[in-house]
Amino acid sequence: MNFLEFEGKTAEEAIDHACVHFQVPQDKLEIEIISLGSSGIFGLIGGRKVKIRAALKPETETSLLPQATEILDQLLQKMNEACKINGTQEEDQIKLCIEGDDPGLLIGKQGQTLEALQYLVTKILAKQAKKKTKVVIDIESYRERHEQALIDMALKYGDKVKRIGKPLTLSPMNAHDRRIIHLALQTDKELKTKSRGEGLYKKIVIYPAKKKGEPGVLAEAT
Repeated sequence: MNFLEFEGKTAEEAIDHACVHFQVPQDKLEIEIISLGSSGIFGLIGGRKVKIRAALKPETETSLLPQATEILDQLLQKMNEACKINGTQEEDQIKLCIEGDDPGLLIGKQGQTLEALQYLVTKILAKQAKKKTKVVIDIESYRERHEQALIDMALKYGDKVKRIGKPLTLSPMNAHDRRIIHLALQTDKELKTKSRGEGLYKKIVIYPAKKKGEPGVLAEAT
Protein backbone atom coordinates (compact mmCIF):
# COMPACT_ATOMS: atom_id res chain seq x y z
CA MET A 1 0.00 0.00 0.00
CA ASN A 2 1.13 3.53 -0.74
CA PHE A 3 0.94 5.53 2.49
CA LEU A 4 0.78 9.32 2.59
CA GLU A 5 1.28 11.55 5.61
CA PHE A 6 -1.34 14.00 6.91
CA GLU A 7 -1.36 16.49 9.78
CA GLY A 8 -3.99 18.13 11.94
CA LYS A 9 -4.51 19.83 15.28
CA THR A 10 -6.22 16.62 16.39
CA ALA A 11 -6.22 13.04 15.17
CA GLU A 12 -9.76 13.53 13.91
CA GLU A 13 -8.71 16.53 11.83
CA ALA A 14 -5.74 14.66 10.33
CA ILE A 15 -8.01 11.73 9.44
CA ASP A 16 -10.50 14.13 7.87
CA HIS A 17 -7.70 15.49 5.69
CA ALA A 18 -6.87 11.94 4.58
CA CYS A 19 -10.53 11.18 3.78
CA VAL A 20 -10.81 14.33 1.70
CA HIS A 21 -7.61 13.52 -0.17
CA PHE A 22 -8.62 9.93 -1.02
CA GLN A 23 -12.32 10.85 -1.37
CA VAL A 24 -13.46 7.88 0.70
CA PRO A 25 -14.92 7.40 4.22
CA GLN A 26 -12.63 6.53 7.12
CA ASP A 27 -13.49 2.80 7.06
CA LYS A 28 -11.91 2.54 3.59
CA LEU A 29 -8.51 3.68 4.89
CA GLU A 30 -5.60 2.04 6.68
CA ILE A 31 -4.47 4.59 9.28
CA GLU A 32 -1.34 4.68 11.44
CA ILE A 33 -0.56 7.34 14.07
CA ILE A 34 2.97 8.70 13.65
CA SER A 35 2.87 11.43 16.28
CA LEU A 36 0.18 12.48 18.75
CA GLY A 37 1.56 16.03 18.77
CA SER A 38 1.61 18.41 21.72
CA SER A 39 -0.20 21.57 22.73
CA GLY A 40 3.01 23.56 23.46
CA ILE A 41 3.54 26.16 26.20
CA PHE A 42 0.21 27.37 27.55
CA GLY A 43 -1.38 25.62 24.58
CA LEU A 44 -0.14 28.35 22.24
CA ILE A 45 3.62 28.28 21.65
CA GLY A 46 5.72 25.42 20.22
CA GLY A 47 2.83 23.04 19.70
CA ARG A 48 3.19 20.14 17.29
CA LYS A 49 0.41 18.84 15.09
CA VAL A 50 -0.85 15.27 15.10
CA LYS A 51 0.73 13.33 12.24
CA ILE A 52 -0.71 10.18 10.65
CA ARG A 53 -0.03 7.87 7.71
CA ALA A 54 -2.97 6.75 5.58
CA ALA A 55 -3.56 4.54 2.53
CA LEU A 56 -6.52 3.00 0.75
CA LYS A 57 -7.44 -0.48 1.97
CA PRO A 58 -7.11 -3.14 -0.73
CA GLU A 59 -10.51 -4.01 -2.15
CA THR A 60 -11.61 -7.61 -1.76
CA GLU A 61 -13.24 -9.03 -4.87
CA THR A 62 -16.62 -10.58 -4.09
CA SER A 63 -17.19 -13.88 -5.85
CA LEU A 64 -20.15 -13.83 -8.22
CA LEU A 65 -20.19 -17.63 -8.49
CA PRO A 66 -23.04 -18.20 -5.97
CA GLN A 67 -25.12 -15.52 -7.67
CA ALA A 68 -24.56 -16.96 -11.15
CA THR A 69 -25.34 -20.47 -9.91
CA GLU A 70 -28.61 -19.30 -8.36
CA ILE A 71 -29.66 -17.53 -11.57
CA LEU A 72 -29.03 -20.66 -13.66
CA ASP A 73 -30.80 -22.85 -11.09
CA GLN A 74 -33.90 -20.63 -11.22
CA LEU A 75 -33.95 -20.76 -15.02
CA LEU A 76 -33.68 -24.56 -14.98
CA GLN A 77 -36.49 -24.79 -12.44
CA LYS A 78 -38.74 -22.73 -14.73
CA MET A 79 -37.91 -25.29 -17.46
CA ASN A 80 -38.90 -28.08 -15.01
CA GLU A 81 -35.37 -29.45 -15.19
CA ALA A 82 -33.98 -30.84 -11.94
CA CYS A 83 -30.22 -30.55 -12.38
CA LYS A 84 -27.06 -30.32 -10.34
CA ILE A 85 -24.79 -27.36 -11.01
CA ASN A 86 -21.04 -27.32 -10.37
CA GLY A 87 -19.19 -24.05 -10.81
CA THR A 88 -15.77 -22.46 -10.68
CA GLN A 89 -14.59 -18.86 -10.97
CA GLU A 90 -11.20 -17.70 -12.21
CA GLU A 91 -10.62 -13.95 -12.30
CA ASP A 92 -13.37 -12.53 -14.53
CA GLN A 93 -14.74 -15.82 -15.87
CA ILE A 94 -17.33 -18.12 -14.32
CA LYS A 95 -17.83 -21.66 -15.58
CA LEU A 96 -21.02 -23.55 -14.71
CA CYS A 97 -21.35 -27.25 -15.50
CA ILE A 98 -24.82 -28.84 -15.53
CA GLU A 99 -25.50 -32.45 -14.59
CA GLY A 100 -28.96 -33.60 -15.68
CA ASP A 101 -30.97 -36.57 -16.95
CA ASP A 102 -31.64 -35.07 -20.38
CA PRO A 103 -28.52 -33.26 -21.62
CA GLY A 104 -29.73 -33.32 -25.22
CA LEU A 105 -32.74 -31.18 -24.34
CA LEU A 106 -30.59 -28.59 -22.58
CA ILE A 107 -28.02 -28.53 -25.37
CA GLY A 108 -30.62 -28.13 -28.11
CA LYS A 109 -30.09 -28.13 -31.85
CA GLN A 110 -26.49 -27.12 -32.58
CA GLY A 111 -26.16 -26.01 -28.95
CA GLN A 112 -28.76 -23.24 -29.31
CA THR A 113 -30.52 -23.94 -25.98
CA LEU A 114 -27.20 -23.99 -24.14
CA GLU A 115 -26.21 -20.72 -25.81
CA ALA A 116 -29.55 -19.16 -24.82
CA LEU A 117 -29.06 -20.19 -21.18
CA GLN A 118 -25.54 -18.79 -21.19
CA TYR A 119 -26.74 -15.52 -22.71
CA LEU A 120 -29.54 -15.11 -20.15
CA VAL A 121 -27.33 -15.88 -17.14
CA THR A 122 -24.65 -13.47 -18.39
CA LYS A 123 -27.15 -10.65 -18.92
CA ILE A 124 -29.02 -11.15 -15.63
CA LEU A 125 -25.79 -11.40 -13.64
CA ALA A 126 -24.38 -8.23 -15.23
CA LYS A 127 -27.56 -6.35 -14.37
CA GLN A 128 -27.69 -7.57 -10.77
CA ALA A 129 -23.97 -7.21 -10.03
CA LYS A 130 -23.49 -4.06 -12.12
CA LYS A 131 -20.38 -5.70 -13.50
CA LYS A 132 -19.72 -7.50 -16.76
CA THR A 133 -18.48 -11.04 -16.15
CA LYS A 134 -17.94 -13.79 -18.70
CA VAL A 135 -20.10 -16.83 -17.99
CA VAL A 136 -19.56 -20.18 -19.72
CA ILE A 137 -22.21 -22.90 -19.31
CA ASP A 138 -21.45 -26.48 -20.28
CA ILE A 139 -23.05 -29.91 -19.95
CA GLU A 140 -21.26 -33.26 -20.27
CA SER A 141 -18.23 -31.53 -21.87
CA TYR A 142 -20.38 -30.57 -24.87
CA ARG A 143 -18.35 -27.46 -25.64
CA GLU A 144 -15.05 -29.34 -25.77
CA ARG A 145 -16.53 -32.02 -28.02
CA HIS A 146 -18.25 -29.42 -30.18
CA GLU A 147 -15.04 -27.42 -30.60
CA GLN A 148 -13.11 -30.51 -31.66
CA ALA A 149 -15.86 -31.40 -34.17
CA LEU A 150 -15.62 -27.91 -35.67
CA ILE A 151 -11.83 -28.16 -35.96
CA ASP A 152 -12.14 -31.56 -37.66
CA MET A 153 -14.74 -30.16 -40.07
CA ALA A 154 -12.56 -27.14 -40.87
CA LEU A 155 -9.56 -29.36 -41.67
CA LYS A 156 -11.71 -31.71 -43.75
CA TYR A 157 -13.17 -28.98 -45.94
CA GLY A 158 -9.86 -27.17 -46.06
CA ASP A 159 -8.29 -30.26 -47.61
CA LYS A 160 -11.20 -30.51 -50.06
CA VAL A 161 -10.77 -26.88 -51.16
CA LYS A 162 -7.07 -27.51 -51.83
CA ARG A 163 -7.93 -30.67 -53.74
CA ILE A 164 -10.64 -29.22 -56.01
CA GLY A 165 -9.21 -25.71 -56.18
CA LYS A 166 -12.60 -24.11 -55.62
CA PRO A 167 -14.09 -22.27 -52.60
CA LEU A 168 -16.64 -23.92 -50.32
CA THR A 169 -19.31 -22.24 -48.19
CA LEU A 170 -20.14 -23.71 -44.76
CA SER A 171 -23.53 -23.60 -43.07
CA PRO A 172 -24.42 -20.47 -41.02
CA MET A 173 -22.73 -20.33 -37.60
CA ASN A 174 -22.63 -18.06 -34.58
CA ALA A 175 -19.61 -15.85 -33.91
CA HIS A 176 -18.00 -18.28 -31.43
CA ASP A 177 -18.12 -21.21 -33.85
CA ARG A 178 -16.89 -19.10 -36.75
CA ARG A 179 -13.90 -18.02 -34.70
CA ILE A 180 -12.95 -21.67 -34.11
CA ILE A 181 -13.06 -22.35 -37.87
CA HIS A 182 -10.96 -19.28 -38.67
CA LEU A 183 -8.35 -20.19 -36.03
CA ALA A 184 -8.19 -23.82 -37.19
CA LEU A 185 -7.18 -22.74 -40.72
CA GLN A 186 -5.29 -19.51 -40.12
CA THR A 187 -1.84 -21.17 -40.22
CA ASP A 188 -2.52 -22.92 -43.54
CA LYS A 189 -0.89 -20.65 -46.12
CA GLU A 190 -2.76 -22.38 -48.96
CA LEU A 191 -6.17 -21.33 -47.62
CA LYS A 192 -8.09 -18.23 -46.62
CA THR A 193 -11.38 -17.88 -44.76
CA LYS A 194 -13.93 -15.12 -44.64
CA SER A 195 -17.32 -14.62 -42.95
CA ARG A 196 -20.18 -13.50 -45.14
CA GLY A 197 -23.78 -12.60 -44.47
CA GLU A 198 -25.83 -10.50 -42.08
CA GLY A 199 -27.02 -10.96 -38.51
CA LEU A 200 -25.69 -13.24 -35.77
CA TYR A 201 -25.44 -16.33 -37.94
CA LYS A 202 -23.08 -15.93 -40.89
CA LYS A 203 -21.50 -18.32 -43.36
CA ILE A 204 -17.78 -19.00 -43.63
CA VAL A 205 -16.20 -19.25 -47.06
CA ILE A 206 -13.03 -21.34 -47.35
CA TYR A 207 -11.11 -20.60 -50.54
CA PRO A 208 -7.67 -21.14 -52.04
CA ALA A 209 -5.18 -18.43 -51.22
CA LYS A 210 -4.29 -16.38 -54.28
CA LYS A 211 -2.28 -13.22 -54.74
CA LYS A 212 -4.72 -11.54 -57.09
CA GLY A 213 -8.35 -11.13 -56.21
CA GLU A 214 -10.66 -13.40 -54.30
CA PRO A 215 -12.57 -16.17 -56.10
CA GLY A 216 -16.32 -16.26 -55.97
CA VAL A 217 -18.32 -18.80 -53.99
CA LEU A 218 -18.75 -21.80 -56.27
CA ALA A 219 -19.84 -24.65 -54.03
CA GLU A 220 -21.73 -25.41 -50.84
CA ALA A 221 -20.08 -27.76 -48.33
CA THR A 222 -21.96 -31.04 -47.96
